[in-house]
Amino acid sequence: MKQLIKDPLNIIVSGVGGQGNVMVSLVIGNALVNEGYFVTIGETYGASQRGGSVMSHVKISAVKQYGPLIAKGQADIILGMEPVETLRMLKQFGNDSVKTIVNPRPIHAIDLAGTGYPDLSNVLEKVAGLSFKCYTVNATEEAQKMGNPILANMILIGALLKTGLLPLDETSLEKVIREMFPGAVELNTSALKRGMELVQIEN
Repeated sequence: MKQLIKDPLNIIVSGVGGQGNVMVSLVIGNALVNEGYFVTIGETYGASQRGGSVMSHVKISAVKQYGPLIAKGQADIILGMEPVETLRMLKQFGNDSVKTIVNPRPIHAIDLAGTGYPDLSNVLEKVAGLSFKCYTVNATEEAQKMGNPILANMILIGALLKTGLLPLDETSLEKVIREMFPGAVELNTSALKRGMELVQIEN
């Protein structure tokens, strides 16, 4: 078992309903459980319908099972599937050492109905400013090139894997892909690899 960068390690997966937030959490969680870690996942919903704010709390430990909810200001990693939702999570759960991965493709959530979407460049600038380290990953754009926008989820997981913030490797994730998506192993594995390619790690 590899050592965690922090124990417990707190991850927030943020997006809007319909993006696959829960799936992302389950893929990551299942891979970690397979490697022997204790994982708890808690889901929090805004509007209880497709298009409302959704976030998952994922808490990982090598020593014991923790309650799932992450305290304000205590996220170690924020995986943002949508820019405004990423910024919201940073304001609530961020801190001086939080690392962020953000998909810059906007989705007009139900929560924003009637208010208009804020300036995207300004949102992304604030996301970067509130993060110790921020990776911008064009997951939706790349998924569309691969022929299926839902692959953005797996691309983001691949990006997270490449950062080295999780004690997982490509083999760990591919095992879970085979278990969870037996009819689309090659497609999801390709998306995972593409996500890894999109992250540049500075030496």
